[in-house]
Amino acid sequence: MTRRKMLLMTGGATVLGLAALVGFADQNAIFADDDDDEGQERLIKLLDTSKINLQQGLAASEQQGQPISAKFEVDEGKLQLSVYAAKDGKFSEVLVDYTNGKMMKAEPITEGDDLAAAKSQSAAMAKAKTTLKDAVDKAVAQSAKIRVVSAVPSLKDGRPVVSIAFLDGEQMKTVQQPLD
Repeated sequence: MTRRKMLLMTGGATVLGLAALVGFADQNAIFADDDDDEGQERLIKLLDTSKINLQQGLAASEQQGQPISAKFEVDEGKLQLSVYAAKDGKFSEVLVDYTNGKMMKAEPITEGDDLAAAKSQSAAMAKAKTTLKDAVDKAVAQSAKIRVVSAVPSLKDGRPVVSIAFLDGEQMKTVQQPLD
């Protein structure tokens, strides 16, 4: 075997090993940020302070365009209701006051992960035959005891679906519902 082939083989193994480590690190970062029990417990406790539901937040954001996703989240230790909206090919994040259901502010989404997510969600909603609010209403109708935490659409095998995360008692659960 020539020296060049040996170097290429060794370099290839190094690249594969590095790719595996990066993938592993990314996966751990996702679990640390999204699924940590402490953050979820904080969100569950703060949800009790909300006087409105997710559907009211979706309705409040409609003045900024079509709602394309919504979620209750904890930001800097405080509860917030964030709705992404699309209008004329532009995206905005609408913050809705969770105590009275009125829009507090809307900020344009112009870059980064937020823009990528908004584009993906908008593409799913462009194929949808039902609104996010209707999909959430349908999920809630199946069990009046649940509290919807988020509704995020995506394309699955080219078809629009929405992942609805909800609080059932003290447990977070997720269901997927078709939007077509």
